[in-house]
Amino acid sequence: MILSTTSVALAPGGGTLLVGVALALYLLAGLPLAVLRRFSVAALLAAWVLHGLLLVIDIGGLGQSEPGARLGFAPVLSMTVWLVVAVYIVESRLVPLPSVRQWLAPAGLLAVLVCAAFPGEFRPITSRLAPLHFALGVGAYGLFGAAVLHAIMLDAAERRLRARGPGPNPGMPLLLLEKLTFRFVEAGFAVLTATLALGIANTVHWRWGDRKAVFSLMAWAVFAALLAGRHLRGWRGRQATRWLYAGAALLLLAYVGSRFVLEVILGRTA
Repeated sequence: MILSTTSVALAPGGGTLLVGVALALYLLAGLPLAVLRRFSVAALLAAWVLHGLLLVIDIGGLGQSEPGARLGFAPVLSMTVWLVVAVYIVESRLVPLPSVRQWLAPAGLLAVLVCAAFPGEFRPITSRLAPLHFALGVGAYGLFGAAVLHAIMLDAAERRLRARGPGPNPGMPLLLLEKLTFRFVEAGFAVLTATLALGIANTVHWRWGDRKAVFSLMAWAVFAALLAGRHLRGWRGRQATRWLYAGAALLLLAYVGSRFVLEVILGRTA
C-alpha cells in the first residue's frame, strides 16, 4: 500500500500523515461554502502539492534497492487526476471556475484514497525505453483528461446558452473552451501516437493480442476520426464531444481498466 511504501522513505507513519493531510485539504477545497472560498483555493493548491509528493515517493520507487516504479491502475489514475488538477490550477488563475473546483477536488480526494488502497506492484526497469514509454502514456492520459474536463465545461456552457439565450454566461467564453478542448485533443493524440510507436518498438511492453494493445489502438482510431471530422467536416459541439468521450473511455479501459480487472477482480499482478 502507498501508506507502507511512503513510510519507507519517510519516518514511520509519515506516509499515513501525508495521505491524511492531502485528503483533508481536498475535502476542504471541495466544500461549497462561500465563506471558505478564499481558503478553498489555497487548500486545493496545497492538496495538489502533497498529492504530487505522494506520487513521486510511491511511483518513483523511492526507498527501493533497485531502480524501478510502482505501476498499476490506481497510480496511473491518480497521476492522471493530478495532471488534470494542475491544468485547472493554471487556468483558474486567468478565469475563476469555482464550480469546477467543487467537483474536481473530490476527484483528487478519491484518487489519493484509491491509490492508498491499491498501490500496484513495484517493477524494476528492464529496458531503457520503459521510463519514457510510461511517461508518454501517463502524459497522454493527462492531456486527454484535460480535454474531457474542457469538453464537459463546453457542453455545460452550450446548455446554459440554449436555456438563457444571448447574454453573459459565467466561466470561459464558448469559443475559448472549444479551442482549448481541441488543443488538448491534438496534443494528446500526438503523445498517444508516440506512446504506441514506442510500445511497438519496445517488444518487452507490447503484445498485439492483449487487451491494452487492442483498446489503445481503438482509442487512437477514435481520436484520429475525431480530428479528421473536425478538420474536414467541421464537427463541433456535442457531435465532437461524444467522440472525445468515447475515445477517452476506450483509452481508460486500455491500461486502467485492464489493470483493474487483473489486480482487483482476478487478484493477480501480471
